[in-house]
Amino acid sequence: MARFTSATYVAAFPRGFAEGTARYGLLIDYLKPGISNGFIYMQPVPFMAPEGAMKPPPGPVLWLLTRLHPKMRARIARSARAFEEKQWRTDLDTWDNVDKPASIEKHLAIQVIDVRALTDEGLVEHLRTCLDHMGDMIAMHHKYTATSLVAPGHLIAKTLEWTGAPVSEACQLLRGSSPISNGFAADELTKAGDAIAGSVDAAALLRSTGPSTQTLEALSDNPDVGPAVRAYVEAVQYRSVGYDVGDFTAGEMPDLLVSALTTASQSVLAPEAPDTRLEERLRSQVPPEHVAEFDEALVEARLANRIRDERGNYSDGWATGLGRRAVLEAGRRLHERGLLLDPQHAPDLDRDEIEALLRGDAGPTPDETAERHTWRTTHTVADAPPFLNAMPPAPPSADLLPAGARPAMNAVNVVMGNLFAVSEEENTEVVLHGMSVNQGTYEGTARLVESSADFGRIQQGDVLVTRNTSPYFNVVLPLLGAIVTDRGGQLSHAAIVAREYGIPGVVGTRDATTTIQDGARVRVDGTTAEVHVLSAS
Repeated sequence: MARFTSATYVAAFPRGFAEGTARYGLLIDYLKPGISNGFIYMQPVPFMAPEGAMKPPPGPVLWLLTRLHPKMRARIARSARAFEEKQWRTDLDTWDNVDKPASIEKHLAIQVIDVRALTDEGLVEHLRTCLDHMGDMIAMHHKYTATSLVAPGHLIAKTLEWTGAPVSEACQLLRGSSPISNGFAADELTKAGDAIAGSVDAAALLRSTGPSTQTLEALSDNPDVGPAVRAYVEAVQYRSVGYDVGDFTAGEMPDLLVSALTTASQSVLAPEAPDTRLEERLRSQVPPEHVAEFDEALVEARLANRIRDERGNYSDGWATGLGRRAVLEAGRRLHERGLLLDPQHAPDLDRDEIEALLRGDAGPTPDETAERHTWRTTHTVADAPPFLNAMPPAPPSADLLPAGARPAMNAVNVVMGNLFAVSEEENTEVVLHGMSVNQGTYEGTARLVESSADFGRIQQGDVLVTRNTSPYFNVVLPLLGAIVTDRGGQLSHAAIVAREYGIPGVVGTRDATTTIQDGARVRVDGTTAEVHVLSAS
């Protein structure tokens, strides 16, 4: 993570997370982030845990605490009420009518500012505004983390309990309930694609061989398609494709936007509908005395599921992109003054350092900042140890808890267990094993994506091969034929977008990015959960 972002992220993340867990009475209080050599680590902090605790108390102690301690009893009572009152419905109402509109209003107020027209001191104040806004939006994102977990997790946990179905089938029950997972400007892209398809001149512009920036400008100026194309570009241009100001925004990848418009003009971008046959089959396996409960859990999970991707796309995904715009403007000025070797190095300065350099005060040398940038952009999570100090302990058994705490505990445990799970089957140089997200088989060119800088290389029909995805990868979704990841389970973002869009996906292979060469020919088999390397690049 870039220095400009890190301190704000570390402070804001647990603030929002703890607010959400309190509403649901969860026995995890928050995740405590820390930065080591630029990599983010998270430590779960149980409710009422003493500072520095590395594991839950012994089972008998936990049994007593949850039944006798007043604060613990109150927390568990809150958990029970969250289910009785369907707290997620209240949260969705607050999100739709308060938090989401207010967030958009704040984004737009920052977005209309012409950062190039600001004085240096004005840019300093704007950078502070952007950083404060990023902090608020990071907290906003995680204010709704518990909301995104509890109802879907409850459905999956109960489906597994009642039917014995595999997790992959239980997760398929959520398909079609998260429209934003098809892309955060899917409606704008569809309208732009339809407009281009109906215009001979616009279609010819898309086939031109000039720079993509010129193509976008020409399409935006075209009287037939200009309004629709401009609406799409404006919707995506300042959206980050990661969680950090060091990550690109969609507007910085014109080749990708032109490819998306080309795809939209040639095909129907249709999300997957719920699989009614699967629903009927699983429902028939539920014991009769629990069918009504299953039906209710299905309705509630599908209702709440959209918040999983909406919360980020309308909060820190947008705010981070706006922050990057301001940081790169500072980088441009500092580069012109010989204080940076490249404007792209600016994210590797913290706020105080950028302010000092803009004001002509002492700060890191250009070489020092370049060294930081090189470190950040040439190292990946594969270079960092997965754990620091100790392996995280398994969560306590829900059987130790009072009845009122068990539904939420089981829901969270099943989600967390399927966010990061990986296949344990042995891989070879030509066959990798993972977990299947969708049935079906797809053959195509592997496109290895290690950072947002690689997005511009994605072409229509490519197989995305990456370590893991964020919800902001959705901007490339219309181009993909299949998805393969090293990390992440059935409830990872990669699995969600593949499931919603109906493309084959194999997640949690562990070794895809180190085994599959960029440009290789691969076959993704959703039936066997295998990825076959057919030929090298």
